Order: sequence, then structure tokens, then C-alpha cells
Amino acid sequence: MKKFFLLILLTGNAAAVLAQAPAGATRPEGGGRPAGAAPAQAGTGRITGTILNETTRQPVPYATVVLLNPATGKPVDGTSADDNGKFTIPRVAAGTYTVQVSFIGYKNVDKPGIVMTADGNTVNLGVISVASSAQALKEVRVEGQRALVEEKVDRTIYNAEKDETTRGGDATDVLRRVPMLSVDLDGNVSLRGSSNIRVLINNRPSTISANSIADALKQIPADQIKSVEVITSPSAKYDAEGSGGIINIVTKQNNLRGFTLDTRLSGGLRSANLGLTAAYRTGKMGFSLSGGGRALYNTPGSFRNDQLSYRLPGNDPTNRVAVSRSVQTADTRQNNVFGRYALGWDYEISKYNFLSASVQLGLRDGTNYQDDLRSATTFFANPATGTPEVVTSSRRDVKVLDNSTTVDATLTYIRTFEKPRQELSVLGQYSRNVRTNNFTNAIREGRGAGDLLRNINDSYNEEMTLQTDYVTPIKENQLLEFGVKDIVRRVNSDYSTLLNGQPQAGRGLSNVFTYNQNVAAAYVAYTVSLLKNYTFKPGLRYEYTTINADFKTEQKVPDIPSYGVWVPSVNLSRKLANGNLLKAAYNRRIQRPSLQFLNPNRQAANPLNVTVGNPELGPEYTHNYELAYNTFIKQTSLSFSTFVRNTNKSIQPVRETNLDTLITNYQNIGTENAYGGSLSANVNINKKFTLSGGTDVYYAVLDNNSPDARFAARNSGWVASGRLIASYTFDNGWGFQSFAFYRGRQVQLQGYQGGFGIYSLSLKKDFAEKRGSFGIGADNFFTPTFNIRSNIESAVLDQNSVNALKRAGFRVNLSYRLGKLTTDQPRRRRRAISNDDLKEGSGGTDTGGQQ
Repeated sequence: MKKFFLLILLTGNAAAVLAQAPAGATRPEGGGRPAGAAPAQAGTGRITGTILNETTRQPVPYATVVLLNPATGKPVDGTSADDNGKFTIPRVAAGTYTVQVSFIGYKNVDKPGIVMTADGNTVNLGVISVASSAQALKEVRVEGQRALVEEKVDRTIYNAEKDETTRGGDATDVLRRVPMLSVDLDGNVSLRGSSNIRVLINNRPSTISANSIADALKQIPADQIKSVEVITSPSAKYDAEGSGGIINIVTKQNNLRGFTLDTRLSGGLRSANLGLTAAYRTGKMGFSLSGGGRALYNTPGSFRNDQLSYRLPGNDPTNRVAVSRSVQTADTRQNNVFGRYALGWDYEISKYNFLSASVQLGLRDGTNYQDDLRSATTFFANPATGTPEVVTSSRRDVKVLDNSTTVDATLTYIRTFEKPRQELSVLGQYSRNVRTNNFTNAIREGRGAGDLLRNINDSYNEEMTLQTDYVTPIKENQLLEFGVKDIVRRVNSDYSTLLNGQPQAGRGLSNVFTYNQNVAAAYVAYTVSLLKNYTFKPGLRYEYTTINADFKTEQKVPDIPSYGVWVPSVNLSRKLANGNLLKAAYNRRIQRPSLQFLNPNRQAANPLNVTVGNPELGPEYTHNYELAYNTFIKQTSLSFSTFVRNTNKSIQPVRETNLDTLITNYQNIGTENAYGGSLSANVNINKKFTLSGGTDVYYAVLDNNSPDARFAARNSGWVASGRLIASYTFDNGWGFQSFAFYRGRQVQLQGYQGGFGIYSLSLKKDFAEKRGSFGIGADNFFTPTFNIRSNIESAVLDQNSVNALKRAGFRVNLSYRLGKLTTDQPRRRRRAISNDDLKEGSGGTDTGGQQ
């Protein structure tokens, strides 16, 4: 805690200095005096109001409100509406004024004859309705650029559609560019060093990520992603899961009237993409269809693993005796095909009733190979027993098959009311992921030469969710939210081991594992605006979990008790006088284990590196503290944040050795503490040239608190990562963009994983009045091979690994858009279910290298 208060003190000092920005500093979106408005004479009057869309009765955020002198028609003061459409013009001098409301896509509204007295009266204009100025357009040309990174009160938004370097890639390529996120070469994502995160797609969860976030991200083409939202301090409205935070991937949706068809094609040295997106809207009904496939190929690599195993006489870690040394080498390669298809429909039943539905299908066909896997083990002589030194060796070919099919179906009903911001929503979702994860060992030399060893593991993850939410304003500056939710989850794993086609008996080799879970939840959240510039949002959530697990053939049935948890959250923000924003937050989170940690199937594609899940695992509990400061200095936006994260009953790997075999299990025995901060910047040098980047640094302390000397482990150290993006737009339709990312050494409980860096360049040419584009891109062209070194250290094990990966690539992109659009009034935003409640695994397939 001393470190936490030190971080708070340092950040508070930095905030105090930065708050004294130059008078010419640009004000952030949503606050500040409009351009050309001179400050009014000091007064004590106030003008307030709320701006709503005339048709949908929804707030119009960031609308411009100007106070005009009716005699001259010139502005004397003004402001912008906040996220809820509310505005306040303080310190208005006595006089008569006209209030003018304007926003792009809407007709201006004038409110003349606003009289302010010398006594400092308050004039509440109430609800100001603005009408859409929709009209048919032949062409829309946008000259300005939207910021690549935007900071909101409760989240950081990365506008991925502006990043040309991700063309031909997938969601992992996009997430590498997002502030506070780190993605390794296998696609495993962490937020501020924590991999316990929840990934949502358009605010909806998917069972596709129940087994592996990395696999889910590879199925989403980068070209379909509009933005990525990072929520580090979720309110009580969100599920209690995801101790590290929530990542919401927003895909491109078309709410314009008419018909459009976008096609995308990309081919290259390492991958190829084909995608199609169509949208049709007429009257009160709209349809959307998207589909795409991505193939990854020609990804060779290799690994070397050197492992020393020890025994501890008398369980004394200072008296280690070497038992064996194993050295493994192999060449690796991967072939993966991903597909993702979605059909959406929405209908405006009446002015206050809306209905929407969607069906999404995800496919994966993946195969990983370890060719010519050679293992050589030396068992050292034991003078105490007279055992002589023995050397064994083997050679085999390994094939790992990982196929899955995911279906997500949702139905949403939304009821709005005459009262602004009052809303009732009922949401239902059904999800099912069917997965086949098999491995085959063809033994060429050594013991069992000629044998064929197979492990067959068919599994499914099924979820049914029902959720009801209600939002209502209490007063002009207060908002109340509450709701209930129930998730029924069923996980099944059917696994068996075959030797030359014959089933193998024995504990852990064959069984049917069933895991049923029900999570019932209720929450309440309250938002209030205080003292003009403060926003306070406390919330409380309660979740009760019941679990029933069973094995079909074994007598032992796991005894997993039910448990309930209270999850409080507090968010506080303050807008400073110069328009800068200061935020503080606290929340408690839990993290339930996913199938990867629960599945008792013996994963042994590499026979010397075995992983077995633990169905009796419980949840992790985490406390998060955060302090952030956002500022604008001329053409530069800066964001600073510090955080402290404390996790108890952390799910940690427990490694033990059996002669030359490393066996990994999982237990709730760990604590994880992290103390760190982030800095991100977005610089608009001019309207053609932009720079953005950032760095994330934290100090990690990990301890598994094990009383057993064989397993006890503790580690700590600094972890840093950084990114830089530069883009330039030429006048003749050409555009250039570059990207670089570096992830430093990762601290693990029993060792470290080496760092790596990646970079890319992209060049694009628009044609046919920007309906089409052609581009080329190159990745890692100076360093075609990455060598990632890792080590594991414990009382019974020393392991050093080197994984060599070839990631240099070249690609060509082509896209074209058909169809004609006309502008339409903003449609009702869609609500979606968010099941943020499972601790996800690394998602990487066992390749025999570093775990």
C-alpha cells in the first residue's frame, strides 16, 4: 500500500503541473468555449438545458451551445453538451441574450429573449429538441481527421479504421496498436500486464473466446474493425469477471439508408484474406450481412528446450541433487483457416419500441506440426542406490489438430419513454462452441518405435443468458441504473488416449467431464453531477455462483461449493478549469476459471511437457485502484494513468517433475501485485501528418505462497512495452503509414519470457472517387526471424528455451465499394449482453516450447 500512495502522490503532483496548461491550449471535445466566442463579462447567472434528438428523444452529445448578443449577432460565451446532452453556461452577466444550438447533421435552433437579471438568476431552458437535416448526397468529402486515440470518461478508444497498416491482418494486429494492451506473437492479450481480461464483440461475449481469446481474435479480419474500447475500471453494470479489465471490439456497421456492398481481398507471403460486407435499409427495417475468411500459411519456426530436473533430499531446497537432463529440438509449422459470418436485423416497431436480432457463425480449422521432434535424456548416476548413468533418445512427428465451430444468436427488445434517458431493455442470447482438439504422435525411433499415439478431445461450451436493465433519471443531474442477469453455462469434455487404435486405461487418460455453472446477478448504479465539474458514479453488484461437476467413469466427484460475492465500484471524474480531465476509480473484480484450467484431459503432444487441468479451481479476487489525467496541449492530446492491482487466490501453474517429464497443474495459491502507469500521446502535426504512441510500465510481484519447498516460488521485476504509429496523407490519394511495437521481458512466477519487437510499413492509393483502394504492406523485413528466449526456475527444475519464429511478410490489398447511400437520422443504438466472467488461458497451442 505504501507504493500505491506514493504513486498517487506523484501523479497528483504531475496533474497539478499539467493543469497549468497554456491559455491557448485546445479544449477537449465536449467542453470549452466555441471558436470566436469572447468571454462574457463576469456575472453570477446560469443557463442550463438538455439537447435531444427530436425523433428518437435521445441525447445529442457534444452539440455546440452559443450565447449571442442579439444586437450584434456575435457570440459572447458558450459551451458544448456532455455525453447526456446536458449543458451549463455559468457566470453570465445581466442582459438579454439569444441561445443558439447547432450540430453537424441537425438544423440550428435559436432561443431568443433569454433575460438574465443582476441578481444572478438561473434560467433552465429544459429540453431543446433538434431536428435532423437529412438530405440525399452524391458525395461526402471529409477533410479533417478523427483522432487515432480518443479518451472518454470511462474508456480509451482506438479508431482502428484509420490504421492502414492492419490491412490484410486480423484483430491481434489491431490490438497491438491499442494503448495499455500488449499482444505476444501467439496472439495472447494482456492489459497492463494482466491476461485476466474479457473480450467483447459489439458489447457481446462469444463462446468462441471461452477456450482461447487468441483464437477468437484471429477470426476477426482487421478490415471489419471500426474501433477498440479499453475499459480499465468497469462499473457495476458489467459482469464482475475480468480482473484486468474489458476490451470491446466494435465492428463496422452501416446505419445509412440504401444499399452498400464492400469487398476486400488481400494476399501475401504469410496470409490471405477475402471479405464481404453488405447493408440494406429501408423504412423502419434494416439488414446487414458480413462474411470473411482468413488463411495463415508458410509460418515455419523451430525450438530448442534444455531442462534439468532435481530431487530434494529431506525436502531441502538448498540440497538439490540432479536427476536428469533432457534436450529437445524440433522444426515447427502452422496452417490455419478462419471464417466469420454475421447476419443482423433491426426493426423500429413504433416511436418507443425497438427490436433487433443477430446470428454469428465462427469457424476455425487449425493444424500445428512439430517435425522431427528429437528428445535426448540423460539419467544421472545415483551412488546412494548404485544406479548407473543411462542415456535414452527418441524421434517422432507431432500433429495437433484444433477445429471449432461457434454460433451466437441474440434477440434484443428496447422500450424508451417520453421522459428523456428513461429506458427498459430485455436481452437474450444463446451461444455454443463445439471444439475438437486432438494430437497425434508418430514414434519413429526409440522406445515404442512404430507406435501411433493419439489423444482425442471433443468438447463444447454452451451458454444461455437472459438480462434485463432499466435506466431512469431521478433529477436533472442524477441517473439511476439497475438490472438482473442469469447465465446458465454447460461445459463438456470427452477425451481418450489411443495407442495404435486401442483405448488406454488409467486415471486421466479417458473420461467424460461435465461442468455445469449458473451465475445469477443483480446490480444498481447511481450517477450524479456535483459542483458543476464533478461526476460521481458508485455502484454495487452481487453475484451468486452454483457449480456441479461430474466424471462419467471415475468414482471421485469434485466437491465445489457455491459462493456469492459483493462487487463494489466507484468512479469519480473532474473537469478542470482549462478543460482537462482528472479521473479516479476503484473496483473489486473476480475471475472464474475457463475450460483450459478446468479440463482434466492430459495434454501431452510433447511427451516431456504435460498439462493437466484442475476441475476444483475456484475464482480469483482482485482489487483495482486507478488515477488518470487527460490533457490537450495545442495539437497534442496526452493521457497519463497510474494503477495498483492486487489479486488473491490467483490461479497459478504448479510444476513438478517425474523423472524427465514436466507436469503442470493449476491451483488457487498465488498472489499477484502490480504497480505501474501508462502514457499515450496523439499529435496532429498538420491535417496530413499525425503521430501517436505510448508506453506502459509496471512492477510485478508474484508469489504462489506454497508451503511445499518443491513448488514454492516468488518473482518480481519491471515490465515495459511501447508502440509508435506515423501516418501521412498525400493530396493525390496516396497515403503512407508505419507502425512499430516492442514488448519487453515478461516476468513470470517461475522465470521470464523474452521480449520481441515488430514493425510494418503500408502504402495505399485511393481511386474511383475513394470507392476503391489498392495498397501494399511489408512486415519485419529487416529481421525475418525472431528468437524468443525463456526460462523456468524452481527447486526441482531449471529450463531454458529458445523459440525461433519467422514473421517477415509482404502483402497486397484491394478493396471496392458498390452502392448508393443517403444520410438518415441516427438510429437507435443496439444494446448487447456482456458475459465478462471467465479467466481465459494463454490460448497458444502446445508446441513443445516455453509454456
